[in-house]
Formats: sequence, C-alpha cells, structure tokens
Amino acid sequence: MRRLVLLCLLYLLSPHIIAQSSSEILTQLKKLEKTGSVLYIAAHPDDENTRLLGYLANERMMRTGYLSLTRGDGGQNLIGNEQGTALGLIRTNELMAARGIDKAEQFFSRAYDFGYSKNPEETFTFWNHDSVLADVVWVIRNFRPDVIICRFPTTGEGGHGHHTASAILAEEAFDAAADPNMFPEQLKYVGVWQAKRVMWNTFNFGGNNTTSEDQVKVDVGAYNVLLGRSYGEIAAQSRSQHKSQGFGSSTQRGFNLEYFKNIKGEPANADIFDGVDVNWSRISAAKGISSEIRKVIANFNAGNPAASIPQLKNIHAKLCALDDSQPSVKYWKQLKIAEVENILLSCAGIFVEANPNERSVVPGDSLSVQLTIIARNQVPVTLHEFDFGGEKVIANANLEWNKNATFKHEMVVPTDLEYSNPYWLNAPNTLGEFQIDNQLLIGKPLNEPAMSCNLKLTVDGMNMNVKIPVQYKHTDPVRGELHEPLEVLPPAHFQFDQNAVICLPGESKSLDVILHANKDNFQCKVKTTANEGWQVTLDNPNVDLANKGDEVILHFNIVAPNEQSVAQLKVEMIDGGVVADKSMKRIDYDHIPPQFILSESALKLVAVDVKTTAKRIGYIEGAGDAVQAALIQMGCTVEVLTESQILNDQLSQYDAIVTGVRAYNTNDRMIVYYDHLMKYVSEGGNLLVQYNTNNRIGPLMSKIGPYPFNISRDRVTDENAEVSFLKRDHPAYKTPNVLSSADFDNWIQERGIYFATEVDDHYTLLFGMADKGEEMLKTSTIVASYGKGNFVYTGISFFRELPAGVPGAFRLFANLISLPKGE
Repeated sequence: MRRLVLLCLLYLLSPHIIAQSSSEILTQLKKLEKTGSVLYIAAHPDDENTRLLGYLANERMMRTGYLSLTRGDGGQNLIGNEQGTALGLIRTNELMAARGIDKAEQFFSRAYDFGYSKNPEETFTFWNHDSVLADVVWVIRNFRPDVIICRFPTTGEGGHGHHTASAILAEEAFDAAADPNMFPEQLKYVGVWQAKRVMWNTFNFGGNNTTSEDQVKVDVGAYNVLLGRSYGEIAAQSRSQHKSQGFGSSTQRGFNLEYFKNIKGEPANADIFDGVDVNWSRISAAKGISSEIRKVIANFNAGNPAASIPQLKNIHAKLCALDDSQPSVKYWKQLKIAEVENILLSCAGIFVEANPNERSVVPGDSLSVQLTIIARNQVPVTLHEFDFGGEKVIANANLEWNKNATFKHEMVVPTDLEYSNPYWLNAPNTLGEFQIDNQLLIGKPLNEPAMSCNLKLTVDGMNMNVKIPVQYKHTDPVRGELHEPLEVLPPAHFQFDQNAVICLPGESKSLDVILHANKDNFQCKVKTTANEGWQVTLDNPNVDLANKGDEVILHFNIVAPNEQSVAQLKVEMIDGGVVADKSMKRIDYDHIPPQFILSESALKLVAVDVKTTAKRIGYIEGAGDAVQAALIQMGCTVEVLTESQILNDQLSQYDAIVTGVRAYNTNDRMIVYYDHLMKYVSEGGNLLVQYNTNNRIGPLMSKIGPYPFNISRDRVTDENAEVSFLKRDHPAYKTPNVLSSADFDNWIQERGIYFATEVDDHYTLLFGMADKGEEMLKTSTIVASYGKGNFVYTGISFFRELPAGVPGAFRLFANLISLPKGE
C-alpha cells in the first residue's frame, strides 16, 4: 500500500525535488490538517470537471483523484496525425499536465477507447464489463475515497455510451469495493472499502440542463489568496492542457455553483461531505496531531520557512509512532508521513536532481549520472549515501548553505532493465481492453521512472530517505532548460513513415525503412517475411553501424500479387543469433514530455484495384491527418496550397482540391478562400471537403459549399453497418471504379461522423447507413454539380480508413475526387 501512495506523490514531484514557495508550503501545511478524500469518475480525458477538482484539492484540501476509464484513444486529434494508442498516449500526458495544475491525482482502467458509442449496451460489447469493474474497484480500494462523484448519470443524459457506462460501473463498484466476495484476488494487496456515498455532478451544457435547486450546491468560484488564482482560473489553465481535443478554455472568475444529486449511499443534504469526518478526529489514535499541525500553521513564517522544521519533525515523530494495525490508520499514516517529509524538504530549500549524460541507454550499457543537491535555507543537511538501485555510493557530505554539491557516478545499466515502452502497450490490446498482467500496474497513469536515485539524508538531525527519478537535462535554444525521461531502448529499432504500403495489383514499389542504432558497434542482418503472393527483396541485408545514433536507410522492393490482396510485411534484425523486431514511433509536442511507442516492426501490405483520373491534387491542411500521404500512395501528386495560390486563383492546374479534416474549424482564412474555391469549382474543378465539427465554426457554416447545408453530430459508429447506394446511376458509384457493397468491408472504428444536415435540394445524397436499431442516415456524403465542376462534403472517416489501408476507402475516395466535369 505504501508503494502505491508514494508513487502518486512522486508523479507530482517529477522531474526532481524542488523547493516550493512559501505560499505553496503553507497550502501543503493546511492540507496536512485534512483526512478526507474524493474520487471523480468518468470515461475519457477531458470529461473531468477541472474547476471542481481544483476546488476540492486546494480549497477543501481533500485528497482528490480522477479515474478516467479510458485514455481517449478513439478520439480525434487537433494537433497532429496520431490516432489510436498513439493518441491515447498524448491524451494521457495531457491529463497529467492538467493534474499538475489542479493538483488532483490521475488513474485509469484497462478499458480501450474504441470510438464513439451510442449506448452502454454497445459499449459493453467491446469492454469486458467484469474486468473494467474490477479495475474501478481496485482504484477505490487503493484510494479509499469518502465520496465518489460521477460526471455522468446512468440514465443516458451524457450522450456517449462510454459516459453512461462509467456511471453504471461507478455505482456497481461502490458496493463491490466493500464486498470481500468481489474480486477477492485483490485482497492480498488491499482491503475492502465502503465509501460514504456516490453523487452525480449534474450539468448544464450541450442544451441539456440536469441541475435543479433541490440538489446539493457548492460554490467553487472562490479566490485562493495563497495560490493567487481563483478556481475558475485554475480550471481554465488545467482544461487547456487538452490541446489534442481543442479544449482551450476561457477563464471564469467569481461565484460559480456546482450541483450534485445523491445516487447511492447515505444522502447528503447541504454539502457533499455531509457526515464525513475529514479531520484527524476520525483517527482516535492520532490524538494531538491536529493541534500540532494548527500550531505550525499559526507560527509559519513566510520569510523563514525553515523555522517550521522543528515542529514538522515533531509531527513526523508522532505520525511514525501511530499504531497502524488498523487499515484506516495505516492509510493516512503513510500518506501524511510522505506529505510531512515533502514539506520539510521544501522548508529546508532543498533542490536535488539526478541527470545522466545520455538521453537513452541500452541494458548493459555504461552510464554516467551526475547528482546535484543544494540546501538554500540555513539548515544543516548531510548527504550520507545514494544509489541507483545497485551499489551504494558513500558521500558523507555536509552541505554548505546555498552551494551546489555534485557527485558523478559511473555505472553499468542492469541487463534486466525493461524497455521504457508505456506499460499498457507492451502487449497487443483487444478492441476493448489493454492486456495488463501485473495487478500492481493497473490504475497507474504512466510508467514508473526507468531509473531512480535513492538518497539518505539527515535534515536538521532527522534521517530521511528520498527517491527521485533520473532524468535527462538539456537546453533548447528556444524553450530553455528541459527535462526528459531517461529512455531504456533496444540495441536498435526500425522507423516507418507509414502504416501501410498501397500498391496496384502487380505493381512494383520501393519502400525505405530507417534502422537506428541505440548503441555503438551495432551489427545485424535484416530479414523480411511477407504473405504468399508478395515478393519483397532488400538491397543489402547486412548492417554495420559504428556509433550510437547512426542510421541506415534500408531499400526494399515490393511486388504486389496480380489480384487484390491484404497482407503483412514483417521486418526483423538478427544480432548474434538474437532476433529483434521493434519499431519506434516518437511523439514530441511542447506541452507534454517526449514520448515513444515500441511495437512489432510490421507493415500492412495492400494491393488494391483503384483507378483515378484526378492525378494532381491541391490540399488545404486542417487538423492533423494522414490523408495526404495516402493519396500519394494511391499515385496522386499532392501539393499543399499556399494562400497566394488560392487568392490569386492559381488553382486550375489541379484536378481536385481536398480540405483536411476540420479545416473550417482550425483555419479562420477559409471564409476568405470561399469565393476563390467556388470559382475553381464553377470553372471545372472538383472540391472535396472532409468532415468538420459543428463547434467553433461560426459564420463559416454557410460558407462551405455552393448551396446551403449545416453540420450535425450525426454519425454511424458501427464500422460494419450496411451501406445502401441511394442513387444508382450516379457516377460516384462507377467512375472510374465500379463500387459494390464489398468496398465497405473491413473498415475500422466507424463509418463516419459529423454528417451534413438541412441539406439544400441541389445536393445529391449518395449513401444510406445506420447503426443497429436506428433510422437510416442519408447525409454522410453529399454531392452537387456547380458550374462545370463538383462539390463534395463527406463525413465518412477517410482520415482513419486511408492510413489503415482499407481498400474500398481508396476506391471510393478516388471516385469522389474524379467526378466527371461539365463542358
């Protein structure tokens, strides 16, 4: 149990222990008084109420957590082209950035975000109900919340099926966590736990007001003088970390009510913590601790925080002396001891970091690490020894006031050190769940640090054990000093710039793959395997790279079979008889730490019988997508259009123009381009607009096509939903590719999103489709002739299907950009 609690605190301290300001120290002292906890539960990153989390953690001083059942893998991405698990990794780190601001803690279940779900019944066809319930129970038993708060109700007002499912699971877990017959395998690590109540944080958004004056109300708009911000200001900054979802938020200040409805357990009447003892009086053995904490708060000197250290040492001794034979005492004892130690280090003005000379290491490599420690307040501090999980280094150094003490340590990286791959991605996930075998990993937001430094200190006569992560430090000329996680990597890895290779039947195509060495003197032989019918040859399979960081480009020649085919190409390296097959995808954005994913080095091979008469494509970029690259693979020449080309009407050279997903949401110049794009169409061009949302589009809603239409939230989430051809004689079905229902086989995640609505009669509706039990939607793709050219708006999810190498999606897209033009 102690291990789990301390890990949560470690994430807040990362990347190093650094002395806090006096106001931050005083805030932590006030939090030391409280022994209450609250767990907020919802389905996705960005579902959480950041204003409420900030208020609970910093005003009410409760231990506050957010359990997001998923990592948001199935959402859209406003900042790049990552999808699936890569997007989930981005959104996980965005949540951690948000928690660093509002000071709540973060947890996850094993549930995979497979995409939009319209009801909980559909959700539970993908999620294994019992295993996700077990995860919610596990987090509750570890976190021991007094109050559980749901963002959504079980009755469906939250819309998304995942939302409703999160509330169902929260209610079930409220009872199950207290039942020793439920998931008894967990009880060797944790005890059962009964929360006081479950409440629903009702809402008024999206045109749905679920609040009422008879509900419990809490004003969360207070201004925190110690933090210098209101909770509305904290919330805006926290929520704005969800950049991949486009949730930059404006600041709210002043009085602001949150509403709560009793769901299960003992009802609350005036406050969500009614009947909950959130002070030390809940622990009878802790007599006198509360008064000691109040004394140190009353005597706190902002100009000399070190003066509080003797009183903190006294509190620490009293906590250590508590009889922790009762689970509730043990829980708060361990948590508060860790809090006191962190406060004491801050009062002493201690800064400590451990920095390696390399960003990455391979197990068995040598590594040099520099430990730096400084005490900036006049407190006697001695560093006795430190280690990095191996041999102890004796220091016995008395720190001089405000002077850095540095120690360099040469070591060999343990050969059994695991690669730094996100732990939930070490095994292939199913459509609904990550495969995690280690019970102690479930719920954790991120990996534990690849390597840590353990220090033994004496601070003003008090012995302390301190643990910090080893992090690579460097200076960027623009962003300044940066800290990055130490990476543990395989000896070498492959890098692919695409997920699939698209060929015509019988076509020969070249493929370049980078092999990157992560150690010196790397030698291997590269081996390839592909399905029968595909021919793959490599110019030179023997690789010899002298230095870490060296790369070689491997030139493959691929010959597709003479018929349509979907296969897999696997690339391996053989080093001294050892077979390795890791490829790496790096993710690097300024607002989160650098990330990477190691996975099997395999590519999808697709031979698709696709023809297109549109060979030269102009592209207007929107939010990140990989459609441009897919069109190039289809044999098109794709050029990103400049504003000068558009405004000077230099567009006639293009057979078709395509706008990236959400272009009208993200590019405020689209309204300026409108007349020029319509002129292009009228003079014989084809313009295809990929999906946009109906949020933040403003006056552009009527400035997309030549005739009016709006954008709805309609979607078809079943990727296998039957598709009907609504106008059989339309050239979109037969030119230049003759389409059939088989072209809609083997699609992924969904058919489409944000379909058109209120469509003018000039448009032709091409396809009908529906999720199970729902009426057919006919506006996924609308087409209109305008002058000599054609305009297409489509909500079909080409941004998912084309990068995934779905053959029928290529054939349909080719037809839409190749529509016959008038004379």
